[in-house]
Order: sequence, then C-alpha cells, then structure tokens
Amino acid sequence: MNLHEKETRLESLLRELSPVVVAFSGGVDSSYLAYKAHRVLGDRALAVTGESPSVPSSQRDMAMRLARDFGFAHETVRTAEMELQEYRDNPPNRCYFCKDTLFAQLLSLAKERGFATVVDGLNTDDLGDYRPGRRAATERGVRSPLMESGLSKEDIRELSRSAGLPTADLPASACLASRFPYGVRITEEKLRMVDRGEEQLREMGFRVFRVRHHEELVRLEFGREDLRKAMNPEMAARLAVAFKSLGYTFVTIDLEGYRTGSLNETLVKLH
Repeated sequence: MNLHEKETRLESLLRELSPVVVAFSGGVDSSYLAYKAHRVLGDRALAVTGESPSVPSSQRDMAMRLARDFGFAHETVRTAEMELQEYRDNPPNRCYFCKDTLFAQLLSLAKERGFATVVDGLNTDDLGDYRPGRRAATERGVRSPLMESGLSKEDIRELSRSAGLPTADLPASACLASRFPYGVRITEEKLRMVDRGEEQLREMGFRVFRVRHHEELVRLEFGREDLRKAMNPEMAARLAVAFKSLGYTFVTIDLEGYRTGSLNETLVKLH
C-alpha cells in the first residue's frame, strides 16, 4: 500500500473500533493517532495520558500542548506501576508490568464511559525490537491501528508533518525507566535524576540523546551531530559539572552514540 492507502485504512479501522480511548503519551506515534482519532471520530475519541514518575516531563508537557492546540478531548490518569515490586526490580520484562497496569486503567475507564476499544500507538517498526509491553496489549485486547494499517515510523512522521503536528520530527521517546540497565532497582529519586539530566541536555541545545543511569555512573548517548558537540572539551567539562551536581560520581560519553534499545544489547549477549 502507498501512504494514502495506509491512511485510508487507518481511518476505516478507527471507525470500526469506535468509540475509542487512545493511550496518548505525547510521543510521535500516539500524538498522530490521537490527532487522527479526533479528526475522524470527534467526541467519540478520548485521548488519555498516564501520569507517572517514569514519564519524561517534556513528554507530559507536549501531550498537554497538543490536546490544547488541536482540541482533543483529553484526560490524565495516575498510574500505579511504581507500587509493583515486579516493576521496581526492573527485570527484562519490566515494560509488561507498566503497560499492563496502564491498559487495565484505560479499559476500566472505557467501560465506565461507554467506549468500545482502547488503542495504542504501536507501529510496524516496533515489531523488530524486544517489547514485552506488546504482550500486555495483546492479553488485554488493546488494538494497534497504526501497525494494523501498515504504518511505519517514517510514514507517521510524514503524515504528522502534513497535519502540522509539532511532534513530526521529534526524536523517538520512551519512558524514563528504559534508561536503567535491567536489574538496577528503579526509584522515584533515580527517575527524577534522569529526567533533570535530560532537561539540562535539552537546555544546552542537544536534540538526540539518552541519559543512561548506571548507579554512580551516568552514560550519555548522543546522536551523530550532538556527539561532536558533546566531545568538545569545554562542553564535556560543562556536562561533567551538570551531572555531578545531580549526584553522579562519574560522567561518561558513549562513543557509539545514541541508539534505541541499547540496554537490550545485554539480553543478546546473555542468549
């Protein structure tokens, strides 16, 4: 299918699944899905954002901004994954417990309000990475209309540009818990350290990056252009001061640069 055919398929799917609750994080994919559901279904679509310490503050702000500027029906729910021992212990399937908790709340809300389906922003590119959260979606009956319509990440970016969405060219986003190696216990304090660190990088003008938390050591991943900037001796000194002020003892720059799912590399080595 060409892009127009995929978009038409998406519109048809949304009508079939209507009325829908959209799991809306403020990232590239769920933002386009929330926008499209609103355009196709009007008040038969409700975008819902999970409030959690593991959600980057920039992403929460973007979700609120989009809902306001594009007129989505939008609500937030407080998620409770931090109350789960299985989540805090940070096993390789941590994402399953987070998504299962979120989807349970969204399904409960949908049932109370008379919505037929909960939908998420999974796209076809997501099928190639280790994503235990997808199992939670399958078990809960959550649908993925972007993926089911054959839309890739680049397709979604192109459609988002056409729609005038400010998320069109944003770097890929993920929850803050994805910055921790498996087995490193997750706490609200550590999540705040990572969030503040990424906000500081944003304020310094960096665009593509991840703050990877290794307890007393922080490993900074940068996209290709940002890596050149980070390796400048003066900037490297600024980074050291900034991250030591957050509580880290050692500040490192990953020479391989930013790549999604880099912490899953340890799983490959184990198997």
